[in-house]
Amino acid sequence: MTETRPDILCIGSVLWDIIGRASLHMRAGADVPGRIERLPGGVAMNIAMTLRRFGLKPAVLTALGRDSQGEDLIRAAEVLGIDCRYLYRSDDLPTDRYMAIEGANGLIAAIADAHSLEAAGDKILAPLSDGRLGTEDAPWDGPVALDGNLTEALLSQIASSPLFAKSDLRVAPASPGKAERLMPLLAHPSATLYVNLEEAGILCQRSFESAETAAETLLARGAHRVLVTDGGKAAADGCATAGGVISAAPPPVLVTRVTGAGDTFMAAHLVAERQGGTRAEALDRALLAAARYVSGELAT
Repeated sequence: MTETRPDILCIGSVLWDIIGRASLHMRAGADVPGRIERLPGGVAMNIAMTLRRFGLKPAVLTALGRDSQGEDLIRAAEVLGIDCRYLYRSDDLPTDRYMAIEGANGLIAAIADAHSLEAAGDKILAPLSDGRLGTEDAPWDGPVALDGNLTEALLSQIASSPLFAKSDLRVAPASPGKAERLMPLLAHPSATLYVNLEEAGILCQRSFESAETAAETLLARGAHRVLVTDGGKAAADGCATAGGVISAAPPPVLVTRVTGAGDTFMAAHLVAERQGGTRAEALDRALLAAARYVSGELAT
């Protein structure tokens, strides 16, 4: 890895995904044949991997243990071209893991063990203040992909920190169960929130029938910008300063996997805008990338 400045910082969970997939429809208690894989994962890692495939140079700010799983994960990330120079290594915390079961009818169940990331707290942000990536007087001025696996306290700290005063914040919840953690960032003037329909409902404490309505409501609650997805239905991009809400439908595909689809959507959207695409073009490109991903193709 050459000593070059990263194009983007991906802050949050980098862990091992342990995914069991079956080609059959499943329900609670099902016991079926399938395949089990261990892959580099976590919201920050999934976004970084997709950004790398689009040609960007991402760096991850996260916490890994000084254990064999952490060593394996760093090697796997560096092979993929992801900059691991700035991540925090803990002597007493294990490397985090995520376990999911997927059937032909989608995600059946998942457990995210990101306790080490949560315990590390603001130690993962040290490179932004010690001069390696910035200081309070000269903060990082590039894009940041921020993961909702961080604690609400740390997300609140980020929302008011001078270290992020010049950043283009792109924020994704780790899961619907952690969507409420994003509340401190909802009204941040440079934050773009990427949520699905359920997560939007949690943030607004109501249910929505469409992504467009969800985006309009989030803007009314003070959001600067939001992207709301709804599986195979239309997604929406709402911006308080650039024309309100637009929407587009994803191309229909056969779904073969779902874990990581939202992260792929976010990464593809960010890259499309970085390359000068309009809001409509960026939304279409992100939907296409996510559709290719869930169908089993790589997002390109």
